[in-house]
Amino acid sequence: MRWRSTRGYSFVELLIVSMILLILASAVQPLVRVTMQRQKEGELRRALREMRDAIDRFKDAADMGMIPPTELSPNSEGYPPDLDALVAGVSVANDASGRKLKLLRRVPIDPMTGEAEWGLRSYQDRVDASSWGGQNVFDVRSLSTGTALDGSKYRDW
Repeated sequence: MRWRSTRGYSFVELLIVSMILLILASAVQPLVRVTMQRQKEGELRRALREMRDAIDRFKDAADMGMIPPTELSPNSEGYPPDLDALVAGVSVANDASGRKLKLLRRVPIDPMTGEAEWGLRSYQDRVDASSWGGQNVFDVRSLSTGTALDGSKYRDW
């Protein structure tokens, strides 16, 4: 009698292959999660650097007299009144053309919270203050309560 060869895979072979794929997928999942968090942290660093650079350029322009005193709030120390002032722009002193100094295209979105809300600090605030005094914007921070891969808190960056 001749045995007819069957084509295809047996149930045991499919089960073994499925188990191997399951083990590989479970090993890759933490790596993907860490990679995604690292990417978000890079976006957060870029957004903070962009806003802090814009604040510094505003301060430099105020110190050089490019921004008229009428555009600055009292006791501002030359810092912007809020982040929206960096987007909307301020009039340039002694410029008849009405040109505005715009330092940001838009307020970036915090990749950790998914919102364009940031923790602000004014020049007059204490270093350890948890709320913004409202006089000006001296520094920005994330409102996220999460912890970075290096163990630091996002709000401390």
